[in-house]
Amino acid sequence: MEITAAMVKELRSQSGAGIMECKSALKETEGNVEDAITFLRKKGLAKADKKADRQTTEGKIGTYIHQGSKVGVLLTLHCETDFVANTPDFQELAKDIAMHIAASKPRFAAREEVTEDILATEREIYAHQAKESGKPENIIEKIVSGKMEKFYEENCVLEQTFVKDSNITVSELIKQKIALLGENINLGKFARFEI
Repeated sequence: MEITAAMVKELRSQSGAGIMECKSALKETEGNVEDAITFLRKKGLAKADKKADRQTTEGKIGTYIHQGSKVGVLLTLHCETDFVANTPDFQELAKDIAMHIAASKPRFAAREEVTEDILATEREIYAHQAKESGKPENIIEKIVSGKMEKFYEENCVLEQTFVKDSNITVSELIKQKIALLGENINLGKFARFEI
């Protein structure tokens, strides 16, 4: 199948990938735009995983003030160079994550930030609830494990479903931007204020 400029342009507008990457993806998927988008996402996420160990010493402070000025968020978003930090895509990412935090009220950026004390308390509560509801002893640990995963999804920004796209998590959103911008990106600290 012949890949036309119009097909490449359409894929590029939908994916944000480069011209050559779009052309290659369309060839790989025999001109199917939907499959090409999936192909590019997989390729981009694989690239993003390779960049995860690179140091992020630049970045921006992102802000979001919700309409009515009753909720606000301040965060740090890190990348490798000031060039990328000044791109519209990076700044949009900072604003999107800040807006997400305003809407979702997370307590932590990542699961690694949750202290052992908090984890122990949550496990104890979930185990007690399971016992009280009459669950057998051999199932309680599985229930607690499942509830702990749910705890992370509800309380850690990177594991939450992104408010603007329920098909991805915030972590996946960041990986998409890593693939697009070609640099490692990390969410730093954040503060959410509410009146």
